[in-house]
Amino acid sequence: MAQANVPATDPAVYEAHREKWTALPDSADAWLARAREVAEVLAQDAAQRDQDNKSPRAEVALLKHSGLLKLLGPKKYGGGEQPWHVGYKAIREVAKGDGSIGMLLGYHLLWSTTANVVGTAEQADRLQELIITNNLFVGGAVNPRDNDLRITADGDSIIFNGFKHFNTGGVVSDLTVLEGVLDGTQDHIFAIVESNQPGIQFAYNWKNIGLRLTESGSVKIENVRASWTDALGWDATSKRPLAEVLTIPFASLFLPTIQLVFSNFYLGIAIGALEFAAKYTTTSTRAWPYGGDNKEAATDEFYILERYGNFFAHLRAAEALADRAGDRLSALYERHSGDRSKVTAEERGEVAEWIASVKVVTTDVGLQVTSGIFEVTGARATSLKVGLDRFWRDIRTHTLHDPVAYKNRELGRYVLLHEYPEPTWYT
Repeated sequence: MAQANVPATDPAVYEAHREKWTALPDSADAWLARAREVAEVLAQDAAQRDQDNKSPRAEVALLKHSGLLKLLGPKKYGGGEQPWHVGYKAIREVAKGDGSIGMLLGYHLLWSTTANVVGTAEQADRLQELIITNNLFVGGAVNPRDNDLRITADGDSIIFNGFKHFNTGGVVSDLTVLEGVLDGTQDHIFAIVESNQPGIQFAYNWKNIGLRLTESGSVKIENVRASWTDALGWDATSKRPLAEVLTIPFASLFLPTIQLVFSNFYLGIAIGALEFAAKYTTTSTRAWPYGGDNKEAATDEFYILERYGNFFAHLRAAEALADRAGDRLSALYERHSGDRSKVTAEERGEVAEWIASVKVVTTDVGLQVTSGIFEVTGARATSLKVGLDRFWRDIRTHTLHDPVAYKNRELGRYVLLHEYPEPTWYT
């Protein structure tokens, strides 16, 4: 819900792009070209917007104008109907220009397709029509580290109550994904509700060092009502979960899917950092005059060339790994789109370990590159005006989402003991 005293960016600044992007892209390459256009727009003043730390209403409007919110949606409702591996690459492209907005796009693509994974076919179709036809932005109040929201039944409705410390994008969203546990059971229910209502009370307290334009602050949920027909994967008549919908291997694909969202915006931020630093080095970094092997230009310095080459090689390897994992996840969704009960624990486990590998590599490489670029840009690159620090702050902030040490341990058990990870909120 908007508040008059909360500073926000003005959507009018991107109004010209509404006219520029009048048609959706018609191929995977065209969608990625559109994502690069968005990144170029955002990169022009990303450092200043990061420092201003205003609620990103203009930036979400830009995503809407670009059509990127519709990338995964069905064509019959005006969507792009692209597979997840294209979505991941689009997230990566946008994150090169602005990590916060790449993250918002990633979370939206995940939350807007929640019903595709944990809902019935009818629910998924109904929500896709709502979201894509109206070009809505979707946020989510689903933070497993907090207590689950409490759900009570009231006739044909369910009522959510509780609190979440983190709620990415909710302030600027049209719809919010809620998740909780039904009273008297251990059964979880997802539902998607309107964000702009009195029962959803945003604290506007996202004041963290990185990803400052994601509006990931806390939210209180008070007597938010949804129809039983909107309880994803539940039968509204019997008020029981549908076993054929909530089959564990398929429904639990939701978790690797979002972990790969994370890795792709880490990767995009790191690539963006390297590209930004390279432009700075070629235009502003001076050669060191006291090394005994003095060069005319910074681009002739051995140590600078060596560092850039090493960063580039590692990012290329990470990108190849991320693409391979994205292809595998997309193929798994495609293979079982007609009958989700056919997904096996082994299939789910294999793709989860590919994605765990990406998470480990993009975390390590992302932190290495975004901190290391200061060594090859020089002392003047630490100026706030340059804004080179935002790349490290963005990756450092989100890589603490769940400890990467547990991903390493998970992969170690896979290698040594041939164990697949038990599905949890983080695996």
